[in-house]
Amino acid sequence: MRFLHGGALVAILAGVFSCSSDSDGKRAQDDGGATGGASSGGTSSSSGGTSTGGTATGGKGAGAAPASGGNSSATGGAPGSGGKASTPPVTPCSVCADSISACSMTPPSAGTGRAAQIAAKLGKDHFLIGMGNDLDNDHSKDGAYTLGTRLDLHYAYMVGLPGRGGWPDWNANGTFVNILSDSAAQHCVTPMYTVYSMAAEGDGNLAGLASDAYMGAYWNAAKLLFERIAAFGKPAVVHLEPDFFAYAQIQSNGQPESRAVKIRGLAPDCDAHPENLVGMGRCWMTLARKYAPKALVGFHVSQWGGTPPDLVRFFNAIGAADTDLIFMDMLDRDAGCFEAGNDPNCTRQGEFYWDETNQKSPNFHEYLAYAKQISDGLSKPILWWQVPFGVPSSTPGGTPGHYRDNRVKYIFSHIDEFIAAGGLGVTFGVGAGNQTDWKTDGGQFKNAVSAYFQSSVRLP
Repeated sequence: MRFLHGGALVAILAGVFSCSSDSDGKRAQDDGGATGGASSGGTSSSSGGTSTGGTATGGKGAGAAPASGGNSSATGGAPGSGGKASTPPVTPCSVCADSISACSMTPPSAGTGRAAQIAAKLGKDHFLIGMGNDLDNDHSKDGAYTLGTRLDLHYAYMVGLPGRGGWPDWNANGTFVNILSDSAAQHCVTPMYTVYSMAAEGDGNLAGLASDAYMGAYWNAAKLLFERIAAFGKPAVVHLEPDFFAYAQIQSNGQPESRAVKIRGLAPDCDAHPENLVGMGRCWMTLARKYAPKALVGFHVSQWGGTPPDLVRFFNAIGAADTDLIFMDMLDRDAGCFEAGNDPNCTRQGEFYWDETNQKSPNFHEYLAYAKQISDGLSKPILWWQVPFGVPSSTPGGTPGHYRDNRVKYIFSHIDEFIAAGGLGVTFGVGAGNQTDWKTDGGQFKNAVSAYFQSSVRLP
């Protein structure tokens, strides 16, 4: 998958939410993955300090597994470069009237369903729309904020481990978290963090679970993330480890208590939990509730990890009941990229362009029936993540930056179907290089989002 990150600190004036910032930072990017960049400058009231930098590294997206799931990896990268960020205009808090996350306003009247209750914690009453993996040197110019229309969520990857060039090293004291949160609040958007740390030694390599050094760094980063979210002081969404849990389920033969995980003495708050995958899942929630009680947290459920009953059994065992939501993905890059057959970012085999009429397989109704089994089995709403931007076409394939896909079109035309399947919302983003994005889709995504928010769909 494609990781982009940047370094900047955004100030929020004491006592008054001004929506203004002053930042300086550096970013690096690679079409295949996340790469590093030292960052410096700026102070933030929420971060409590000055950023002095660190080098960030990430990795190149890897080929993935079957069905509609997708795999990520963080296995390398080269240093990047950046530049001076400008000061964005001040935005009055009145524009955030429906957003607790930005301006501490009273939430709207909410429905009574699972998804509605979670949305209300963010000050929302409708099916949520977000995007991510779109960071710029100047975080006021991240894609979600320059799209030209409103969004509910903005996500970014948190890759790697402290001491190994991971996100805690990108800015002093882990304040990269606050760079993102303050930029989001400035634009009346809820920040979302996709934690992708278990792949620091390779996608699907779970050897680190048995290492004191690896898991010590891992748990330190987990606690730091929640401490930085607590410093933000407003709700945020935390998305835990896409792909990892599917690998863990497969490699443990669906028996999470059988796979050892180092916890005791490394995460003292979790010493009472068993040292296995069950304890790992529960430790994440212990840290979240203790250090960032306003955060909404959930595990990532990958379709390729098992059948719906197997997935429900596994995630219930590791503590899904204590989470707020679950995350799922439909496909992490354009269907046409796989159809073209000549792009190294898209090497999986299969049929990925789903039938919009739902008459032949694969189709959207089949997928939503599967998703509903997961949502109902875990009693949690679904936030779909990293859905591709491709534009429908009757001609298979396409070219780099212009591959075909029909998920944007179908989702915005059938939001009621996604709500019926247990949906809380959808976030869109590119999962690899060469994919269609919101700048190359001919305005499809911007127009769809703009039309949606003229009459958003209320969650029941």
